[in-house]
Amino acid sequence: MPDVQLVLRSTRVVSPEGMRAASVAVADGTVAAVLPHDAPVPDGARLEDLGDDVLLPGLVDTHVHVNDPGRTEWEGFWTATRAAAAGGITTLVDMPLNSLPPTTTVDHLRVKRKTAADKAHIDVGFWGGALPGNGADLRSLHEAGVFGFKAFLSPSGVDEFPHLDDDHLARALREIASFDGLLIVHAEDPQQLAGAPRRGGPRYADFLASRPRRAEDTAVARLLEQARRFDARVHVLHLSSADALPLLTEAKADGVRVTVETCPHYLTLTAEEVPDGASEFKCCPPIREAANQDLLWQALADGTVDCVVTDHSPSTADLKTDDFATAWGGISGLQLSLPAVWTEARRRGRTLEDVVRWTATHTARLAGLEAHKGAIAPGHDADFAVLAPDETFTVDPAALQHRNRVTAYAGRTLHGVVRSTWLRGERVLSDGEFTAPKGRLLTRP
Repeated sequence: MPDVQLVLRSTRVVSPEGMRAASVAVADGTVAAVLPHDAPVPDGARLEDLGDDVLLPGLVDTHVHVNDPGRTEWEGFWTATRAAAAGGITTLVDMPLNSLPPTTTVDHLRVKRKTAADKAHIDVGFWGGALPGNGADLRSLHEAGVFGFKAFLSPSGVDEFPHLDDDHLARALREIASFDGLLIVHAEDPQQLAGAPRRGGPRYADFLASRPRRAEDTAVARLLEQARRFDARVHVLHLSSADALPLLTEAKADGVRVTVETCPHYLTLTAEEVPDGASEFKCCPPIREAANQDLLWQALADGTVDCVVTDHSPSTADLKTDDFATAWGGISGLQLSLPAVWTEARRRGRTLEDVVRWTATHTARLAGLEAHKGAIAPGHDADFAVLAPDETFTVDPAALQHRNRVTAYAGRTLHGVVRSTWLRGERVLSDGEFTAPKGRLLTRP
């Protein structure tokens, strides 16, 4: 082994081989070895004995709207990355909207990277955007290191990021497939949305009716058809409709290169419990019924859905009005993702190994970072979260690190307290105290 500077010891370490008692040796910011629990500590190394707290790989969140620059009053790299670290997330990939400018050209990517450079408490990568008319920018963005390209099939909610119709989707996929890039897609069909009942006001049932499952199902079908046509890599963002699962199962069996994510709010919150006027629960696609949620959990278990990401999409509190038709749609979830998912997972008989697979291993693979992130294994970055999985806490919005402390989880009791978060063998959070920013800006491998 190279010279080991640090050993983290726990009776419960989640490694690719499962949970076991182990000592994890760290050298120069990477995992040098995963040793037996009682292995001697190398000369000169510091021992951190975590007792029975669980050592997890740092989570990788590939769906975060940091909104910086341009809408920094909504969020920002300083606050977003602190919130992520507080939730055991050590890597995030930033969406190309709702910042100004959006990340749709190489020049705009440079602006984003410059903005993030000295504010990142964890590692940060960037998605590019695929818009009508920016096809000539896609290859250069790919070569500049974005992890893939985000597109909407329905209006995005911000004018500077228009959606792709069928023709523009085909053009974008043809170009992205030519260099084997990845297109990640907000899949809701605009015609289905236009034909759904639209009523303003505070009733959640009215909002839910305005974003029907068939809008997702139709858009997913369109995307899969085009992915087959071009043999393109595609990823379905924030799946909420369980009715689309048979389409995705069939496509995967047929060899279509498609992956799928869902989000903590779809797995832990239900339409039946959303109070009228409580637009902190508004997101698009929406939180659906409990029976739908059960099917999403089954799809995670059988592999139809690959991963769980936050889709952290904050805004200022004044935009969360009690009118579901006009309130900003987005859930703030960075800090609470791990305990929220773990709370429901344990209730359903799932394990922490499952949660790590969905939120670290598979998300790292989606971003092409699996050689260095998402696992406690030799050669990987020494990124860790230390979790007390049986401890509980009640969500207090005032305790959140998000810039705007609006949360759909307020008052909920959750299992799983993050004791500390480590980045490349250095503690960046311990018992609520942060170090200076130590994150790096990542490019696609």
